[in-house]
Amino acid sequence: MARKKQYDFFKAIAQLADNTHQAAESFAVLVQNYDPATLIADSEKIHTLEKDSDQVIAELTNELYDAFITPIDREDILVISERIDDILDGINGLTYLFENLVVSEMRPETEIFAQMIATAAKGVHTATEELPKFKVSKTLKSMIDEVNSTESEADRLYSKLKKRLFSEETDLLTIIKWKEIYDKFEEIINASEDAVDIIDGIIIKNS
Repeated sequence: MARKKQYDFFKAIAQLADNTHQAAESFAVLVQNYDPATLIADSEKIHTLEKDSDQVIAELTNELYDAFITPIDREDILVISERIDDILDGINGLTYLFENLVVSEMRPETEIFAQMIATAAKGVHTATEELPKFKVSKTLKSMIDEVNSTESEADRLYSKLKKRLFSEETDLLTIIKWKEIYDKFEEIINASEDAVDIIDGIIIKNS
């Protein structure tokens, strides 16, 4: 009887991050060229990537139950996978939020926030590709720092946009809508930072 091929946990984590990076890039384009008439069609790739990642998570979790040995702690594998999935779930959720809140147009600088999400997702993706060689990687630490820097920059933009919303907008419904949207943007950026911070912890734990 042929031996079952060993499951590649690092590859699965990188696949989740790749899906998330692709979704973030698609989302940035969607925001840049926002059109409520084509929102559902423009969101389809993101929905597909989210469903694919759900399947990867399910498979990875099952493999964790069965694996005798894992390359790093089981808990770390599960947590980093969940944090990456949180990023993609957040992006996917924002497309539905735009639809449900009947958003007719983007507010100024929303596209900058979306691009920051794409930049952070790219950094997470690169970090996961470097994770299998974390003991010798020359770029992993700088990639973690880059995502943290993007998160700090996004924090400043988030504060700026919230302040502008409350000080300049007079329509209560618009304020309620966009407060929720900005909060979701911030949650996604925070999930990206959480993901690389977990990777940083893995490096320290296993060095």
